[in-house]
Amino acid sequence: MGNRTTLSSSVKSFLERHPDLHLGGNEDFHIERRHHLDVFGFHNLPKDKQAPIGRVHFDGVRGRHGTIPVRLFYPRSSTSISDKGLPALIYFHGGGYTVGSVDEFENGLRLLAEAADMITIGVEYRLAPEWPFPTQLDEYEDVLMWTRGPEGARLGIDPDRVLGGGDSAGGNMTAALSLRLKDEGKLKPLKAQILLYPEARLPFDTPAASENNSGYYLECNGIFSFADHYLPRAPNKPYPPAYRYVSPGMQPVEKLSGYLLLRYSRAGSIR
Repeated sequence: MGNRTTLSSSVKSFLERHPDLHLGGNEDFHIERRHHLDVFGFHNLPKDKQAPIGRVHFDGVRGRHGTIPVRLFYPRSSTSISDKGLPALIYFHGGGYTVGSVDEFENGLRLLAEAADMITIGVEYRLAPEWPFPTQLDEYEDVLMWTRGPEGARLGIDPDRVLGGGDSAGGNMTAALSLRLKDEGKLKPLKAQILLYPEARLPFDTPAASENNSGYYLECNGIFSFADHYLPRAPNKPYPPAYRYVSPGMQPVEKLSGYLLLRYSRAGSIR
């Protein structure tokens, strides 16, 4: 079983400072949304904790469900908005499909842009339950098309080096979109996927969930409520938890080949 004594000192200290902060807890998810923004929002960080960046560009993608706000973070090596040829990472944040915003992930995206010398793109995608699956995959694809199109070129993005990534639910959606892109064959795949502790399958019945079920910020039983938010019901088309684009981690291994590719040189270039 999990034990707080095995946690790193920084994580242990954070949990002790924020004992009421949970993901998937007993609070209404609207309260969790507000609490997360209060704790993690970039605007609430001390100035000395805000990671420096070359520049930030705010834009919007006209998607099939409406306008999608996006935020582009440029490394300091990029000297002007017209620079050409930088790789870009489209990032879908985690939060059980229900909680989270780009404001809460901005600092990490700034750090990543500088460390990898690439443009990182935070996407303010529509959240469940107001917008259930497959809205989020549609918006991921809409942002991908925008990034590879004339707007992306204007903003200095190399259309042949566009990656996708995300944590938790965002990792799920990245893997799911990659499957959908290849299955449909209408768009070339992402250059690579970066999946951070992806919620790769529903139901969430892994050994880790049993061993660390409660008391570590993520309340694992809350995953079921997030799945309930994400999956539509009649009169919309229902999708079972094992559906290919809902639980990519439940698919047979032989049907996942050819989806992951990441080559990163010591010089820091995505090939």
